[in-house]
This record gives sequence, C-alpha cells and structure tokens, in this order.
Amino acid sequence: MGNVRGVKRDFDALEKRRLEAAGLLDQGCNCSQAARQLKVAPQTVSRWSRQRRALGIAALRKAGRAGRRPLLTETDRKRLEQLLRQGPERLGYETPLWTCPRVAHLIESEFGVRYHEGHVWKVLVSLGWSPQRPVGKARERNEEEIRTWRRKSGASA
Repeated sequence: MGNVRGVKRDFDALEKRRLEAAGLLDQGCNCSQAARQLKVAPQTVSRWSRQRRALGIAALRKAGRAGRRPLLTETDRKRLEQLLRQGPERLGYETPLWTCPRVAHLIESEFGVRYHEGHVWKVLVSLGWSPQRPVGKARERNEEEIRTWRRKSGASA
C-alpha cells in the first residue's frame, strides 16, 4: 500500500472504487474481473470482499480524515501568518530571519502549542512559506586569493 509522494489521496474516489467493486462482485464478477475493470490488484478486491463479509458495507466506506488533527486551528494559522509577517525582531531577536526554533518559540508563546523544531517547517510550508537558507559566505573571504589558488591548483569552481 502506498501513495505517490506529494500526490494527495482522493478519499471520495477510493470509497467509490471500493463500492463499485462490491457491486461488480454482487453481479457475479470474480475478484480478477472486478480488479481488471477497476484497475487495481486482484488481492485488493479480495481484501475488500473479506472486509465486507466480516463488517458489512460500512467497512468499504471512507473512515474520515487520515492522521492527527492539527494543533492549530484555521484562525490560529491566519494569526500566525500575521505574526510571521511582523518579523522576529518583535520577539527580541536581533536578525530578521525566521528559523524553525524561532517559529516554534513564537507558536508556543502565542498559542500555547508546542511544536518540535524539526516539524515547524511543515506548518510553514502549509502556510505557503518556502524554506530558505541564507548564503553562508565568510566575511573575511578574499575572492581574489581564491581565484589565484584555483588557477594554481587546477581546482574548479
């Protein structure tokens, strides 16, 4: 079982397919015929058939949303975006750069919800923010000496 990475599952379509399989089996099709028609594996149709026999047609219905419920409500998320736009300096940080630990601190202080720093990026991406990393070049960097070294050593850029 699985899903192509990044592709959202259509739970309505999945339920419809399971119910279609039940209908085909009721009409006298075997699992292989139903599977060919629905473009699924015969084992899948067989599993659906077993579930239906054991638990009834309700076993083929969608179960609802998958995964944990979000800790932030939609209102909280809108407020979070407003706070992010105000910048991290508002919280007393010296630089205008939002990092995951800073965003986690903001969420905890404003909404009382704890997010692990390593998962905050998921919240940011869901808000339409893109993770970006600052270009890390040393201030002491001497471009001319680097070019000279590359020429002498034969190193490429």
